[in-house]
Amino acid sequence: MRSVTSFLAHHAAPALHTLFVLVKQGVVRPMRPDRLVRIVLAYRRWGITLPLGFAVGAARHPDRPAVIDERGALSYAELASRTTRLAAALRDRVPGKTRIGVLTRNHHGPVEVIVAAAKIGVDVVLLNVGLSTRQLADVLAEQDVSLLVLDEEFAGHLQDLPGDLDVVLGWADGPTEHDTLDHLIAIAPDTRLPRPPRHSRLIVLTSGTTGTPKGARRPDPPSLNPAGAVFSRIPLRAGERVLLSAPLFHTWGIAGFQLSAVLGATMVLRRKFDPVDTLRTVQRHRVGAVIGVPVMLQRILDLPAEERERFDTSSLRIVAASGSALPGDLATRFQRAFGPVLYNLYGSTEVSWVSIATPADLRAAPSSAGRPPRGTQVRILDDNGEPVRRGETGRIFAGNDMLFDGYTNGKSRESRSGLMSTGDLGRFDHSGRLFIAGREDDMIISGGENVYPKEAEDAIAGLDGVVETAVLGVEDPDFGQRLAAFVVPREKGSMDADEVRDQVRSRVSKFAVPRDVIFLDELPRNATGKVVPAELRGHLDG
Repeated sequence: MRSVTSFLAHHAAPALHTLFVLVKQGVVRPMRPDRLVRIVLAYRRWGITLPLGFAVGAARHPDRPAVIDERGALSYAELASRTTRLAAALRDRVPGKTRIGVLTRNHHGPVEVIVAAAKIGVDVVLLNVGLSTRQLADVLAEQDVSLLVLDEEFAGHLQDLPGDLDVVLGWADGPTEHDTLDHLIAIAPDTRLPRPPRHSRLIVLTSGTTGTPKGARRPDPPSLNPAGAVFSRIPLRAGERVLLSAPLFHTWGIAGFQLSAVLGATMVLRRKFDPVDTLRTVQRHRVGAVIGVPVMLQRILDLPAEERERFDTSSLRIVAASGSALPGDLATRFQRAFGPVLYNLYGSTEVSWVSIATPADLRAAPSSAGRPPRGTQVRILDDNGEPVRRGETGRIFAGNDMLFDGYTNGKSRESRSGLMSTGDLGRFDHSGRLFIAGREDDMIISGGENVYPKEAEDAIAGLDGVVETAVLGVEDPDFGQRLAAFVVPREKGSMDADEVRDQVRSRVSKFAVPRDVIFLDELPRNATGKVVPAELRGHLDG
């Protein structure tokens, strides 16, 4: 009897919950028998992979746009056919177990490469567009990339890359000496492909701010339970239009891509983020959801109110942010401007999602990371691996169906009892909401006290006249370490360091009051929107 109960708890109950969520969101609904047969055959062929998502779309709604970018729209039927032809063309250009590298902006090119590679069982390495030429060369060698798909704007890297590297342009504005994706698709046959010998893997680079980023292997979802878990907290709808602003080379961008495929949604892509263009795109395409990173929300709020109000954003139901910490003040101001549409997903490349804050969570506790969705376990442990008491800060460990398969260098993350370390510190409040205190290696000891930079960061971010801020620990001859704050004021010269310290003194502990306050025109960020600490320290040294 116990084994039956255990089976139901671990398999049947999650599946039933997922089915309920997918029906509610419109993913599962009655269909014609002939379409159902096509979908079953596609499932047997591809399993739960991206090719299946687009095969389902081609069967159920072939004329619905799958992707809209600056060059127009591609329907689900067109994308299914184009990716089959591209797969046939790429199959002969990727020898052995080598990989395809993708160095592009957001447009239909990387979407087609990822799906086509999955159809032939070839791994794809998603390359950060902010990589230096040296970093790019190191990653290509480490990841054994034999074919590089890149946009023409990044072709300057090629002169310092190996001469035998096969190159295909994903986006070109005119004639070029290199093959283009469109050319390969045009000349390849649209014939049935053999079943791939293996499932391809997406390799996502960790968004480190120093050195060469590590490659992390993303897993295939074992079922639709992961999608159901996310949809239970972020109620995306089948068939709606999703503006995917987060970079496709980032875990959050790829998650948006995968979720859109499950939904049969229309992905709206723009090669570069611009706050005015984002609002214009929402209006023009009646976008229902935007998937982005917090700095993008900040840039939208930086627009004058009269500029924002020129656009009709009434179609917008969801703005889902992830990729870096969402300041509580930003969450409050965004919902004040756009209504209760903001969702905050906390996770990482290694553990996927950990918790999701809904608009109600952010209204009640703006700096909260929300609650773990169904099927996700989160524990706060001390340095000895023991659970801490509710309200106490400790190390965050998480487990779900989408933990990564390890780094490509053979290493992985610390795990305890099946849960993986996120590398962050946090606590649960008495309502069960998770709060992030910062990275484990961000915590400093000042005057014998544990000090978390995020405490000061949140306090400063909430001050009138502050656009954004970053706080980090630096060495101190008297106290061992101290905090330094880097502040972007709304108006240059509108505040001074003493004013900042005085205003936060009553909001934070004594040692969390920053000794150094440096004013900047903007914070240095990498291509995923994360602040680069090394560049901040350079301002301090200067």
